[in-house]
Amino acid sequence: MLILSLVLLLLSTSITSRQDKSILYSRATITILVVAIVITEDNLFLLFLNKGIGIFGGLFHSTSTTNVFHIVILAISSVILLLTSFYPRKVWLREYSSIDRLLFTKLIYYQTVLINKTGEQFKILEYSLIILFIIIGGVFLISTSDLVSVFLSIELQSYGLYLISTIYRDSEPATAGGLMYFLLGGLSSCFILLSTSLLYANAGTTNLDSLYIINSISNADDHSLNTLLYWYKSYYIHLSLFIMSVGFLFKVSAAPFHFWSPDVYDAIPTVVTTFVAIVAKISIFVFLLELVHYTSKSMLDTNFSWVMSLLFSSLLSLIIGTVVGLTQSRIKRLFAFSTISHVGFILLGLSIHSVESTQAFIFYLIQYSVSNLNAFIVLLAIGYSLYSYVYEEEGLNNTDPNKKDAEKNENIIDANNSPIQLIDQLKGYYYINPVLAMSLAITLFSFAGIPPLIGFFGKQMILSAAIDNGYIFMALVAILTSVISAVYYLSIIKQIFFDKPDNTLNTELNDFKAEATISEKNIIVKKISISINNIVVSSSLSLSISIITIAITLFMFIPEELLNIANILALILFNI
Repeated sequence: MLILSLVLLLLSTSITSRQDKSILYSRATITILVVAIVITEDNLFLLFLNKGIGIFGGLFHSTSTTNVFHIVILAISSVILLLTSFYPRKVWLREYSSIDRLLFTKLIYYQTVLINKTGEQFKILEYSLIILFIIIGGVFLISTSDLVSVFLSIELQSYGLYLISTIYRDSEPATAGGLMYFLLGGLSSCFILLSTSLLYANAGTTNLDSLYIINSISNADDHSLNTLLYWYKSYYIHLSLFIMSVGFLFKVSAAPFHFWSPDVYDAIPTVVTTFVAIVAKISIFVFLLELVHYTSKSMLDTNFSWVMSLLFSSLLSLIIGTVVGLTQSRIKRLFAFSTISHVGFILLGLSIHSVESTQAFIFYLIQYSVSNLNAFIVLLAIGYSLYSYVYEEEGLNNTDPNKKDAEKNENIIDANNSPIQLIDQLKGYYYINPVLAMSLAITLFSFAGIPPLIGFFGKQMILSAAIDNGYIFMALVAILTSVISAVYYLSIIKQIFFDKPDNTLNTELNDFKAEATISEKNIIVKKISISINNIVVSSSLSLSISIITIAITLFMFIPEELLNIANILALILFNI
């Protein structure tokens, strides 16, 4: 379904020159993803009854775990595409908002600047096409069962991410950020390719199932079995997988390979950051889950195990993501360090490798992806809602307008594509739009692990698994860093609710009036006047934010579905 749709989108993009069709392509891509979700969900029942099936000559495999995370990636990508499928602002008139009026009347107006119909995200035909490439790469990586398909899948996903980061051609910071992402991402791919060649040289096969069997035999205590592989030592495969883990940890921005992510997240447009920060990580973590399961050894084993690198990276990610995040003044850089801290929790659950930790890993990965998605959508909605306000940065020289504008531009560059860049821009936002402010506060509380929000249950499951398996020191570090990270989440909430706003209403819009016409059956019924108060955030944004925020808030009342999915997948993986 995805590949056929990709071909059709390529053909339709090549024969049109109308840039305004990009919004229709995004809607078509959402339809494609929804159909793909239905197809994937339809196959889940068969896969729950069986262990799974190998496809395409063993290059890929389809199991219940892969299909569940296919659905997660497709669903999250569909929500992200809503950002470019509808205009972010709309005209809202109370007297014309009833169901019968919406169905039988039509509002015609021409103020496209206020509705943001001329936004950069609606001028790029290739946007949804590249996203489809990334999704296909992610889906293949989750299902991969061969070293060749591992490299092809991760590169298909990565190339799409490099392109989508630089797709805003007129944005200098986005081009610089995308170039940095490309150069450093290429370096991480070299590590993956090197480890692939070492694994093939040592094992003589590229099939992961064969590799797992060789690893199991080489770890066996029976000397009669080891004599069959007298030339082979078990640490060969672990050394090769350690090199591979460096490449993958680089791509998920785990410490100490995190240094590219804050700069890239901050430089590229917020719409693109939403996709890069979430979807790229899910597929890699699910692939690492299977790799850890079939190649890890007991941590009490005196021989080297590559999984120790994940545990060490988890420790560094928890500390660096928390401590460095305290000094940030830019909101997307703060989210980048927040992501690094949460990657530490995810890697901790991954490296413990028990039934309980695997359940916690799956649950934490899904809940954090959804919460992160809500945080970025709210950030975009806040930016769109402040179109009629002017940001007055504190401490600027008010007597010299030229100097004031110059200082502003140093801090807020590419404001059209990323309207909210500084944490100070959120000061007093509660007094402008209390609903969006509450939604962002709930999401940040969930990041901090405040009960009874969904983020609390994710951290509690990871910490419980760590303590039960003897990782007391890691659990203490995770608890301490979680408490410290709450400082920068609460500082944002404090500025939103308790500080005075630095945003002032644009005086040029005080007397704004626009003419519009109401028509029924193509006949003009009446002419009306639209004021600045009639321009509101669109339904696609408000509906997405509402549903995700309610799910985060009320998870404790409906926890069975997500917890059951995590439990069943973990039990199937361990053959219980």
